[in-house]
Amino acid sequence: MSDNLQVPLPGRLTSLDAFRGFTIAAMFLVNNPGNWSYVLPPLEHAKWNGWTFTDLIFPFFLFIVGVAMVFSITRRLERGATRRSIYAKVIRRTVIIFALGLFLNLFPHFDFAHVRIPGVLQRIAVCYFFAAVIMLHLGIRGQAVVAGVLLLAYWAAMKLIPVPGFGAGVLTPDGNLAAYIDRHLLAGHLWAVSKTWDPEGILSTVPAIATTLFGALTGHWLRSGRDRREIAAWLFVVGDFALVLGAIWNYAFPINKNLWTSSYAVFMAGMALNFLGVFYWLMDVKGYQRWAKPFVVWGMNAIAVYVFIGIFARIMIYTHVGGDGSPSLKAWLWENVFNPLAGPWLGSLLHALVYVAISYLFVWVLYRRKIFIRI
Repeated sequence: MSDNLQVPLPGRLTSLDAFRGFTIAAMFLVNNPGNWSYVLPPLEHAKWNGWTFTDLIFPFFLFIVGVAMVFSITRRLERGATRRSIYAKVIRRTVIIFALGLFLNLFPHFDFAHVRIPGVLQRIAVCYFFAAVIMLHLGIRGQAVVAGVLLLAYWAAMKLIPVPGFGAGVLTPDGNLAAYIDRHLLAGHLWAVSKTWDPEGILSTVPAIATTLFGALTGHWLRSGRDRREIAAWLFVVGDFALVLGAIWNYAFPINKNLWTSSYAVFMAGMALNFLGVFYWLMDVKGYQRWAKPFVVWGMNAIAVYVFIGIFARIMIYTHVGGDGSPSLKAWLWENVFNPLAGPWLGSLLHALVYVAISYLFVWVLYRRKIFIRI
């Protein structure tokens, strides 16, 4: 995910690392229940329209990518780096992030014929690349204009372009334009749960790029040199304005994470600004740092721990107790440890908390050894 996403560098905002760490810890909490039939409502995605706590996580990541990208790229430009050298780094990171996402989708069976091509890391890679290109060629106003145009164009396309067999403006799982494009361009390589559309598909990546640009615009504000109290105040003001705008837009284009609707992008940018505002106010304005140390530790090795837990979770699913045909190690632990110990609902939550604890142990060891993985 590159050094501008998780490696501590001089001049970095500790609050941004903490915000990143909070986000990745939340991801492990919602991604690893003991049993998917017993998940507390806030820890599930919204079924379709609407949002839950879980729906905050992915846009937060993209927003953070945008913020950190500003610090990284502008620092290199100020040190005399050429655009050509920065392009080389951006392309290299994009390829590696995308390849890591494909690796996680392939592991452990490596079935290339049916591998899911989209994914979380893949979308991060694509959004990072296009946002970096836009930032390298346009000023702050230009970046804001592009973000707005992307959201308006996506809204228009989803509402006005007819889908064969469904018509125009249909936003059901199978009837929307994004799903139609995914089915035709990624047939056989889509999300296994649906097989007819993908939550990280091609067209819905367009508004996700806007989410990353919102983060970049925030990064410019954080580097503006203004008084930190003023910066913090405007994070909340603009964040609340985005929440209101997203809520209003919801009536014309419903907030929907799977489609990454324009209203969702704006509303979640507002959420991200408010969350970052809290971290920034407490840590960079008031100087309260110690409480967030675990989040900082997570945030400093985000890509490493994401891949580690991804591999660990798959090993738990595909390793069988007693050979093929027997329960997986995860199922065995659920049936013999977590469910008997705490019951189905709390046991499922306890299982997720164990994954969070394991992830922290992993990053703590790296932190203690001063290992910060760069890509």
